[in-house]
Amino acid sequence: MIQDYSEIILASKSPRRKELLGHITNRFTIVPAEGDEVQVGNTPEEIVQNLARAKASEVYSRFSDKENLLVIGADTIVVLDSVILGKPKDRDVAYDMLRSLSGRTHKVMTGVALKSSSKEKVFCEITEVEFCGISDAEIEEYIKSGDPFDKAGSYGIQGDFAKYVKGIKGDYFNVVGLPVARIYQELKQYGLL
Repeated sequence: MIQDYSEIILASKSPRRKELLGHITNRFTIVPAEGDEVQVGNTPEEIVQNLARAKASEVYSRFSDKENLLVIGADTIVVLDSVILGKPKDRDVAYDMLRSLSGRTHKVMTGVALKSSSKEKVFCEITEVEFCGISDAEIEEYIKSGDPFDKAGSYGIQGDFAKYVKGIKGDYFNVVGLPVARIYQELKQYGLL
């Protein structure tokens, strides 16, 4: 378990990230980032890392006693042909995203920022995901479930959409929202485990 920090904060309101971080430690609290998500960078990798850094920094700045504080910020994006597919704003956008991903391979990138008083570590984990072909009727049925609307790329691999995932190359948990193995290794190198 994490020993050097008396307070670990996950800068996210995502129940999926909370559950995944729980596989590493149960000694953390949730403090969601409140700032606007502004995409800054020249590549999807830079953008997602900057989003994670901004979340961690914004939450970190709220605390006066930073000596024993570690903040973990994360952001996940879906990238198809170098285009970032964020969370859909409505059913038409969700439909278009799922139609474009059908039968193709895309990348899921999660940027993670670990911020403390002495260090900041930022990295990007990339997983490739291949979908089966998905019919228009299947897309419509999935959209009716409401599941696409809070997820990058309009899908959640861990739910009913799993039946359309032909294969993945990389960390499954990264697609869910947090690269558990990489964070565990980084925290060990950080001297926290």
